[in-house]
Amino acid sequence: MGTSSNGLLFPLDSVYARAGVAPPKAKELQPDQIPMPYRSLLMHSSAMTLTLEQHVGARVLLRPLSTFLKGRWYFRRVLLSNEKTGRPVEMGAIRIRIDAFTKKVQRQILDNQVPLGRLLRDSGIEYESRPKAFLAVTPNREMMGVFWMREPETLYGRRTEMFHEHSKIGDIVEILPLV
Repeated sequence: MGTSSNGLLFPLDSVYARAGVAPPKAKELQPDQIPMPYRSLLMHSSAMTLTLEQHVGARVLLRPLSTFLKGRWYFRRVLLSNEKTGRPVEMGAIRIRIDAFTKKVQRQILDNQVPLGRLLRDSGIEYESRPKAFLAVTPNREMMGVFWMREPETLYGRRTEMFHEHSKIGDIVEILPLV
């Protein structure tokens, strides 16, 4: 199964393919097809980290699930969880152009300790998130486990591109758990 940077689930599909896991099924939705509160959590150009922290009323922690470097691109699949409860608040996969940052910021990204949105904000790096597609996702078994699900209910997410100083620096797929 090949993956391309034009796929609906890219880079999540690439990360799953590398691990030998079939990706979840997804279809593109129009924004008005996404039920609340998912729509308000997905339809914005702000950092998802900050949006999620405001929604759950707590900081979110990053747990790396898989990471690898491919040329100048760093891929990682992560779980963001509520610092107070430990409950998952997002699973995401990112492909980020690591050489777009200073050595210090590169080290922090590669350390996988801080959610990217918070790391960039705290480092004073301005960037823009541009949602490209909104998603309805039928989770695979692995995703169901990550999100503490018993049955494969529809989840919602988005595919976003990141820009810094008018240059594309990343691709992100962000999937929210049931709320």
